[in-house]
Amino acid sequence: AKGAEWTDPGNEKEGSLWLDEYASYCDWKGVTCDKDMRHVTKLQLSNNGLSGRLSESTGNLTFIEVLDLSDNDIKGSIPTELGLLKNLTYLRLSYNAFTGAAPEGLGEMKGLELLQLHSNRISEISLIPRLDNSIHGQSTFVTDCG
Repeated sequence: AKGAEWTDPGNEKEGSLWLDEYASYCDWKGVTCDKDMRHVTKLQLSNNGLSGRLSESTGNLTFIEVLDLSDNDIKGSIPTELGLLKNLTYLRLSYNAFTGAAPEGLGEMKGLELLQLHSNRISEISLIPRLDNSIHGQSTFVTDCG
């Protein structure tokens, strides 16, 4: 992560809660949960200097609707498990260092309204359908991945 803003004790809502073993993950920066505070529905961590690989465990976030990890330094392939996220409507993985083919399961996600994969090194995206780019008022890019 980028540094002080993640662990700054003066920023209780978005800072030190990452370090508090008793704090709910629903209080962490970039995490939104359902009204019962049991399931993650949004993970919005764009432009946070995140690096490494995206874990296949991301596929366990079965209630997630928004996943935005754009503009970081995440490497490796996009986990096929993302195709299991049936509630996902908004997926932004642009401006990272993903490689390989986009998982076929992304093309089977009926509720997906916005998909941005551009500015990666993704070699194949042929199985991903065109999406309605007017829903979120943002363009839906699945090309320009090189």
